[in-house]
Amino acid sequence: MRIWHSLAVGLGVLLPAACGKSTSVDLPFAVQLQQVLGSGLSSPIDLQAPSGDSRLFIAERPGRIRVVQGGVLQTTSFLDISSRVTVQGEAGLLSFAFHPQYSTNGFVYVHFIENIPGTTGDIVVERYQVSSSDPNQLDASSVQPVIRIPHRDANNHYGGRVAFGPDGMLYLSAGDGGGGNNQFMHAQDAASHLGKLLRIDVSTPPYVIPAGNPVWPNVGQNENWAIGLRNPFRYAFDAGQLYIADVGQDAREEIDVVSASASGLNYGWNIMEGTLCSAGPCPPPGLALTAPVYDYDHNQGCAIIGGYVYRGAAIPELQGQYLFSDLCTGFVRSLSLQNGVATVSEAPNVNVGTPLSLGQDGFGEIYVLTADNRVLRIVRQ
Repeated sequence: MRIWHSLAVGLGVLLPAACGKSTSVDLPFAVQLQQVLGSGLSSPIDLQAPSGDSRLFIAERPGRIRVVQGGVLQTTSFLDISSRVTVQGEAGLLSFAFHPQYSTNGFVYVHFIENIPGTTGDIVVERYQVSSSDPNQLDASSVQPVIRIPHRDANNHYGGRVAFGPDGMLYLSAGDGGGGNNQFMHAQDAASHLGKLLRIDVSTPPYVIPAGNPVWPNVGQNENWAIGLRNPFRYAFDAGQLYIADVGQDAREEIDVVSASASGLNYGWNIMEGTLCSAGPCPPPGLALTAPVYDYDHNQGCAIIGGYVYRGAAIPELQGQYLFSDLCTGFVRSLSLQNGVATVSEAPNVNVGTPLSLGQDGFGEIYVLTADNRVLRIVRQ
């Protein structure tokens, strides 16, 4: 799955590559991992919860969303669309998002790769509503299509994540269509939705293009908020900023941090891979690229697993720190920015094994979901 670097190499992920202003990884911070679940799940790939809700909602890549209540994994799924989901290559049920007004409208947006025989599937987002009789189940009959992005070139680099931004818009990250080295030429094509971060307004179903979306040369205005991404498997918003972890090709893994309101950015793939010139020319004449705040080489990992800025109460010293990991080396690192300079720290003697994703609960605590089906909470040492 090149959600990560390449399924052929185990679960390839992305890594950050160091921008010229970033520091070395030499500042340890004290956390440990607490096992929340050690069995009962199948390839857990996303963990979310509505704000202030004590339950954990965990997506399984084969197509189910499960509920953990009172520390117990419930036998009935929150949603089961496994009959519609393909798991070939890097596909699967990849993420889901609770509407900011979930407590009143009960809307959940589910992001998956649909099984279409004879193809590599399409990237699909659908809206469901919670059951009126059971808060631990979505009403399958309430399904409303939101957006579909054809992804017919290869079965890797789907991206991605669906999430609401601070502006109330729905964002969706999509990979560059797969293969290698942007071979299908989607990432720099503003007319394509692959290799992009999309922004749509779902207040009018299924959606409308927000007036503030950028106008692209020779294309006009469309759903694309940013271009030039390779495989942005995870991104996160915090305090008016957007953090994107973009999986690299063969050399660098990167983290991009920009203002959440900055539209029309080009993150450079495959002209650049992290801070390295890839296809060139570098710099490209007449084209402004947004460089990562931090990237790292493949001596430190193989694919970055993007996470969240810590906003929980249990580890106050981590407030404002962006936590992330790597598919191959399983470290837990934090990144902070001050005056545009990234400082990266690593938790000593902490290794998650093979992480598939990070998640965040309703109180801002952060979790790691692993390839051996564990759910681990990052806690104070």
